[in-house]
Amino acid sequence: MARAHRLALLATVITAAYLLTFFNVLSVPLVDTKTAEKILPVLPWWLLVSFGSYCLWSIGTGLLTLRECPEAYNELLGEITEAKNDLRSKGVTVD
Repeated sequence: MARAHRLALLATVITAAYLLTFFNVLSVPLVDTKTAEKILPVLPWWLLVSFGSYCLWSIGTGLLTLRECPEAYNELLGEITEAKNDLRSKGVTVD
């Protein structure tokens, strides 16, 4: 089974479990019904915000550690210089 198939299967199972608990077909163990009714509607938003926070953290740490990779740093500076020269040749003022 490919990684995409496993991910799709896992997402389907989690979504089905969430919908079944959201519509009170399944009960949440060790949680009062009123508490579950308050938590379940906001759970997707909480997951979305958590995923966004993780993505921002991942990008931030990548930017912070860029100088620790001298070859990637030099390659990026070379690409920036190349792009500036290309824009200058087309008559665009850069800097």
